[in-house]
Amino acid sequence: MSIRTSETLNFTHPFSLAGTDEVQPPGTYTVQTEDELIEGLSFLAYRRVATVILVPMRGRPGSLQAITVDPGELQCALGGDRSETKRPAVSAGS
Repeated sequence: MSIRTSETLNFTHPFSLAGTDEVQPPGTYTVQTEDELIEGLSFLAYRRVATVILVPMRGRPGSLQAITVDPGELQCALGGDRSETKRPAVSAGS
């Protein structure tokens, strides 16, 4: 038995992931995770099978491409995006 969950992530800056050659624009992205039940245990436990992010296809407006991504890499990209947001603006005269 497998369970698929979906979450929405917001990026305020461009980001890149290993599964694609292109830098992704800022925006809202859907991430789907599929876990499967580990059978034979005396408690419920699940194993991550796949994590994909849906990104827009270049040159095909309205079309999405599912890219398999490492969950750790995705969290690093999101953490980097959040730290970019917290950086103070640097003025040109400084």
